[in-house]
Amino acid sequence: MAAPGPVLCLFDIDGTLTAPRQKITKEMDAFLQKLRQKLKIGVVGGSDFEKVREQLGDDENIRQKFVTDLQKTFEGKGLTFSIGGQISLDVFPNGWDKRYCLKLVENDSYKTIYFFGDKTMPGGNDYEIYTDSRTVGYAVTSPKDTQRICEELFL
Repeated sequence: MAAPGPVLCLFDIDGTLTAPRQKITKEMDAFLQKLRQKLKIGVVGGSDFEKVREQLGDDENIRQKFVTDLQKTFEGKGLTFSIGGQISLDVFPNGWDKRYCLKLVENDSYKTIYFFGDKTMPGGNDYEIYTDSRTVGYAVTSPKDTQRICEELFL
C-alpha cells in the first residue's frame, strides 16, 4: 500500500541498498526502478576495503572508543565524529550530518520522508537522520531487509 501524499525516500547505500562497498545489483536496480515509478528516491552515501576490514576485525568497539575519545579531545571545537561505513570514521562540522539534506527539501511539501540506514545506533553516521522528527526512520540490516520493508510500505 503506497503512502498517501508526496513521499521522499532516502537510502544510505552501503549495507542498505548494497552489500558493503559493492555496486547496486541488477536486481536491486530493477526494484528501485519500480519504486521510482511511485516515489521520489534519494540515495545518500558512498573500492574494496576488505583488507583493512580484516585488519580491523569485527570489533565495533574499537571505532566507538575512538569516536568517544575524539569527541572528548575536540569538545567545543564544532566537530561531530561518528562511525561511518564498514571501516571508517566520519568527521564533519556540527549540523552537517545526513540531516543536512532535509534543509534542501523542507519546502517541497513532502507529507512523509522515509530514511533507511544501517548505522542507526547512537554514534553511527545514520543515527541523527534516523531519529530526526522530520523522518520516519527504518534500521535495516541488508539490501533484502530494505526491499522487504519497502515492499510492505509501498508496493
